[in-house]
Amino acid sequence: MSDASTGNGEARPRPQYGEYATPEEQRARIQRPEVTEALDAGVAPQPERPAPAPVNAARPGGLRGPLWDRIITGGLLAYGLVSTVSTIVQLLDFPRYAESAANVLGVDATYTNLQGGYVWGAAAALVYGIGWLLTALLTWRRLKRGKIAFWIPIAGFVATALVAGVCVTLALVGDQQFMTAIIGSVPN
Repeated sequence: MSDASTGNGEARPRPQYGEYATPEEQRARIQRPEVTEALDAGVAPQPERPAPAPVNAARPGGLRGPLWDRIITGGLLAYGLVSTVSTIVQLLDFPRYAESAANVLGVDATYTNLQGGYVWGAAAALVYGIGWLLTALLTWRRLKRGKIAFWIPIAGFVATALVAGVCVTLALVGDQQFMTAIIGSVPN
């Protein structure tokens, strides 16, 4: 701040609220309170030091979440990939898939709606594949931001299994003989 005199030789009164301060001096006082104290004491303010890096500053490889989360998330994604690939292989041969499911229930039934089984089996396989890819993408994005992500593979599995389950159910219900054999085996 400057206490310059006016043109006629009179000294201006000391400013109380910064009205004579230059824009740079005003910015310095607003941003750094220690500058105000230094200027009031008649000392030149020290140049501003760069701020220390925040604790969670981005590393060259991106942010990283907790180690336990990354391990669990990676394990869930790996298990999901193996499970998805094996399920897709089974669903692409839907009549055998349906008959093996009936055998697990202890029913001797033959799946006869081959065309519908192959279509709905392929649809369910496609749902599983896209579901895993979408889950992996969302998980990767969340891990890259350094956030907890273990729940995404679990939620992705549940959502994918529900949609694929509808496809499998439609294929099973489309074969009346197969459903009659299944329902007939249920004790009353």
